[in-house]
Amino acid sequence: MRLPIGASDVTPSGGTVTLIGRRAEGWQQVGPRMSLEEALAVIGSHRPSDLPGATPREAGNAPYLEPGAEITWHYQRSIDTARVVRDDERGLVAWIPSGSARLGATPATGGHVRDVELAERFRTPWVMQESTWHGSGVLRVAPTRRPWSVWFFRDSNGDYSGTYVNLELPHRRPGEGDPMPLRTHTCDLVLDVWMDAEPAGDEDVWLKDADELDAAVEQLRYTGRQRDAVRALADHACRELFRDWAWPMDEGWQQWQPTPELDTPITLPDNEIVAWAGARHGVDSLDG
Repeated sequence: MRLPIGASDVTPSGGTVTLIGRRAEGWQQVGPRMSLEEALAVIGSHRPSDLPGATPREAGNAPYLEPGAEITWHYQRSIDTARVVRDDERGLVAWIPSGSARLGATPATGGHVRDVELAERFRTPWVMQESTWHGSGVLRVAPTRRPWSVWFFRDSNGDYSGTYVNLELPHRRPGEGDPMPLRTHTCDLVLDVWMDAEPAGDEDVWLKDADELDAAVEQLRYTGRQRDAVRALADHACRELFRDWAWPMDEGWQQWQPTPELDTPITLPDNEIVAWAGARHGVDSLDG
């Protein structure tokens, strides 16, 4: 028996999810009506500390990353390693092999960020720590000028298990003359959307981490108006990706499989950007 719309659950990673609809039936609107441009203006842009090096440029313009190139995918306080599958005017498609190295913020006292009580999560001192990508590999797609990336997850057998929409700022790339061009930068917006793999054509659609977004407002990471704008982006993502089945949903990436060459775990590059990021720390989410 399928769960009713509005039902809540907890993911294996500890995040809370709420069932907001089904692909064939539509879903509950979760934010106010705003255009993408208005919502992004409310949220703001990348902070200078997120983009060290030469003046960045908007993704989706040449020069493009070469297929097979090993790159780093940067959020404010995390770096993932990936290999380019394709990069063009539509956006970046990259594969993260299982076991690949990553760098991310963790509580200074140890453990995982989700071990910290929600009421203190954005007030906790943090340091950067290296780890690896656990579980099966994942295909990430960052559509040009869209405030989200689309992650196609696999189960332990390598079969498609669902689509994760990570709300984030449109990607930016290193500018001309940057000595370390093999990277892409964005900024995570806390809230996410998940669509189950089955039943095909009527998949459940879940809103993830709405409670964490509320906590970010209470702990001054965001304003209430910025929270509304992030929630509005979730509505745009649902309409574009799950109702209109826009790119990359319409290109069959759900069934794509990596070659053995692409699927070899990746190590973090030894460069100034990674070293700079690894040395970062702060007393709370607004610091560092």
